[in-house]
Amino acid sequence: MSFTFTLEDYLYLENETTNYTPYVVDPKTLPCELKPLDPTAALILCLILVTIFLLAIPGNLLVGWVIGTSRQALTPSDVYLLHLTIADGLMALTLPFWAAALVKGWVFGDFMCKVLNLVIEANFYTSILFLACISIDRYLVIVRASESHRSRLRMCSWILCAAVWALGGALALPALFNDATKLDPETQRMICTENFDLGRASSWRLAIRAFRHVFGFFLPLGVMITCYSITIAKLLYTRGFQKHRAMKVIIAVVIAFLLCWTPYHITMMVDTAMRAELFLFDCGVRRLMNMALYITNSLALLHSCINPVLYAFVGEKFRRNMMLLIQRKVRQERLSGSKFSRSTSQTSEGNRTVL
Repeated sequence: MSFTFTLEDYLYLENETTNYTPYVVDPKTLPCELKPLDPTAALILCLILVTIFLLAIPGNLLVGWVIGTSRQALTPSDVYLLHLTIADGLMALTLPFWAAALVKGWVFGDFMCKVLNLVIEANFYTSILFLACISIDRYLVIVRASESHRSRLRMCSWILCAAVWALGGALALPALFNDATKLDPETQRMICTENFDLGRASSWRLAIRAFRHVFGFFLPLGVMITCYSITIAKLLYTRGFQKHRAMKVIIAVVIAFLLCWTPYHITMMVDTAMRAELFLFDCGVRRLMNMALYITNSLALLHSCINPVLYAFVGEKFRRNMMLLIQRKVRQERLSGSKFSRSTSQTSEGNRTVL
């Protein structure tokens, strides 16, 4: 195909350009300027993240200690809860970085931007996948109860945990698209955000968010609803209350997960629809959506410190095991103290004999 101009083409363009109407920019068609959060809002969110960090780390360490040091054989649900605690603890370790970024911008470089987003995304998938595993385990134990099932489930639970971590890590790989980017050239303020270098950014973002919604929410949620509906229907015909008590913690954990993560997913879906221009909006709505994403994301991160509270107030088995561990620890300290006192007294008596 040739792109050469003839003399007639040139004269035609010259005549057309002498009679033109000046183009007036429509403000509604301009892209919304990305601005940092209001300082007051940034400080409030920063304090929320720090509070979540201070609650999540000791709480998850306590839960991991109680479950991991139990002398009884761990059930598959205990194994999944232990790994859920590890995932929540890892996510909580990233919160001080995001809290500092809200106030001073991103100052940790590209590498930390990628790694911390990878941890957050992996936890996002593994948390709900472990909850789905728990729902399947409760279904198999209560609805299809048999000793052969239980023995096989104990052997497979650790292998399944490794598979969940591998799947969560694989689904989190798009977090490597995150980079440290300048938000304002004048202030040199940096943010850690998605930066798609290959293909169209809108297509990549749509695909990643579709995976996030399907594999990180709707599919595991469907598994949980199905398993728990059948399990609860089975329990309604059971006279014993032992199984009912065993279900309280699990159901409370699932409800807490839904309350924390559902607003974030709904907000993310609306944001995706806005980016795909499925409906009209102005810059004011765009900025409100950004604030909603910050708020719902903070609510989702709150999930990392809620589970230990649920175990302490709802889980009778957890409280009993914790008290046994504390009593054992106190007994060991008393024994070690008495041994030390006896050894010191024997040493002093020996010295008096020599003298």
